Amino acid sequence: MPDYRFRPAARSDLPMLADWLAARQVAEWWGDPAEQLALIAEDLDNPAMTALIVMADGHPIAYAQHYPAHHWNAPHFHDLPPDAVAIDAFSAPQGMGQGGAWLDALARRLLERAPVLVIDPEPGNLRAIRAYEKAGFSGTDIRPSEDGSPARIMIRRR
Repeated sequence: MPDYRFRPAARSDLPMLADWLAARQVAEWWGDPAEQLALIAEDLDNPAMTALIVMADGHPIAYAQHYPAHHWNAPHFHDLPPDAVAIDAFSAPQGMGQGGAWLDALARRLLERAPVLVIDPEPGNLRAIRAYEKAGFSGTDIRPSEDGSPARIMIRRR
């Protein structure tokens, strides 16, 4: 199994992230690559957001960000504990198939500080849902997110 590590994302990672966001498997679920890259660039300056590059044996394979689940008043997180942490993530093309493993490593790390983690894939994103289940997340509740689109609420507890 690869050695998964997490380093802070930096502005110098934006070209790499642009390539990843443009990959068909990512753009299908994350939307317009330019728009998403602009949002990630904004998040790099937001103290509420922790943006990470996932490394496997020293090579970047994925992007993950985590933040207090209630920071942006997302309606689909309304019933989570006040100290819940939300995660958004995607694998680079070279990281496809490893999502369950690296997300489990990230979750174990985050659960040292937070009692509950939540991730909210689109219900049709079965590849992501399988990876999240492999990483110990569960849940089938589907709720409207802040933009009205459906989100499947998947939780992992300490």
